[in-house]
Amino acid sequence: MMRAAFAKYSGRDATMNPIGTLLYTALFGQTVGQDEFGNRYFQERKVVQGRRRKRWVVYKGLPEASKVPARWHRWLHYTTDKTPKDNNPTYVWEKPHLPNLTGTQHAYVPEGHIHKGGRRYRVSADYEAWVPGQSASNSSSGV
Repeated sequence: MMRAAFAKYSGRDATMNPIGTLLYTALFGQTVGQDEFGNRYFQERKVVQGRRRKRWVVYKGLPEASKVPARWHRWLHYTTDKTPKDNNPTYVWEKPHLPNLTGTQHAYVPEGHIHKGGRRYRVSADYEAWVPGQSASNSSSGV
């Protein structure tokens, strides 16, 4: 029985999620839903008097908290008891959720960054550094 329960949660998640989380999920977890990124959300099966049920996520791939969309974040942190599948209004102004892209090839890099050649447009705040031995009269700034 234990082998069958654990086999359900191994596979793609076993390499990226701690074994303790997968074991706890197999023994005590009740599936609540899955988001568009493949992350799966769980809560405790058993309701314990005087305490709210634990909630957690098993990430698809690398565990990264910014992969959790806002709607699921609300549910995970007990802001609402309704899961996104129960309470899923969408608005025209909403943008699709993006995880934190820092450190990836898709990260934002401004003009002038070394990854974009290190060249940027000159601005009025630019200055010329003082060079020892150069007199102020030879300087182009005229200060």
